[in-house]
Amino acid sequence: MRYSKYLTLWALLLTLILVACGGETGAGTPAAEADPAADPEAEAVADPEASSEDEPLTGSLVIYSGRAESLIGPIIEQFEAETGLDVAVRYGSTGEIAATLLEEGENSPADIFYAQDPGGLGAVQAAGLLAPLPADVLSIVPPGFEHEGGEWVGISGRARVIVYNTDTLTEADLPEDIADFTDPSWNGRIGWPPTNASFQTMVTGMRQLWGEAETRAWLEGIQANNPTVYENNTAVVAAVAAGEVEVGFVNHYYLYRFLASEGESFPARNYFLPGGGPGSLIMVSGAGILKTAPNAENAERFLEFMLSPEAQQYFATQTFEYPMIDSITLPDLLPPLAELTPMAVSINLSDLSDLQGTVALLQELAILP
Repeated sequence: MRYSKYLTLWALLLTLILVACGGETGAGTPAAEADPAADPEAEAVADPEASSEDEPLTGSLVIYSGRAESLIGPIIEQFEAETGLDVAVRYGSTGEIAATLLEEGENSPADIFYAQDPGGLGAVQAAGLLAPLPADVLSIVPPGFEHEGGEWVGISGRARVIVYNTDTLTEADLPEDIADFTDPSWNGRIGWPPTNASFQTMVTGMRQLWGEAETRAWLEGIQANNPTVYENNTAVVAAVAAGEVEVGFVNHYYLYRFLASEGESFPARNYFLPGGGPGSLIMVSGAGILKTAPNAENAERFLEFMLSPEAQQYFATQTFEYPMIDSITLPDLLPPLAELTPMAVSINLSDLSDLQGTVALLQELAILP
């Protein structure tokens, strides 16, 4: 049994390495999914005297991040300034970082694994590398936005949407369910980023909700409609606005960065599918503490800070993601999560961990190399 377990983990490690380029950022290209309006010199978002705890911390913290530095670097710097900790961050795609953690095992120097999506967190959790989180951390987020076993917690929310070109389409032209994009009328009009971690998490959701056969049929149907392949979500949104394609499968917040930088005339908008299928998935970026974390107390404080009003306001205002706590002011561009939740698919986020099975299916269909 022990031999079988290690074979499984090494198979997962190989899968993660093969898709490492598909995350929010990639090795050597830390801004692959960067905000086109990002200001690396942005002013700090929190009051330096408003730390999450009164007791000073000492020492250091090591974060392995599958989120782009352009997105979370400023808020990590804020944490470092408030606590006085020496924070070191290793950036990469979520798949790349998860593969590294599996390879390092108990010898990893990491305290925190911060992932773009539940799939990466689930792979590391399934390998037994994450520690149970304190109840007072888990209780900060709404039910369903944490690991059911309490080993990771959501930090910010994102919704799967259809981004569409407003020069050629209105919402009335779009179907209610992502399943209907296999209709031949959409031939040559779709853009997608198959290497992207969030796209793969959506397909994992399809496998959970529809089963393998229906998911395979959907993927084959989209392939028959000759979709244009893009490197990431940012490229999909740009292509939709440029008229290269008319619709794309993305996370909601990429559009809002373009709107913030280019204004309301930017010819693309989001459409949240009302049909309640896997195309309406609401998921989270999240983080967990490694069982072998050398700085576990500092890691707990980091999670508390990331779920504090200061940090949650940062995610709403600067990255246009959904906060995990109430009383956060949303930008005018961002529809309240409460408006989307009734339309969202009901799925346990902990069930989105089978990245290996999803990648194998995409490779079998030649959607991934």
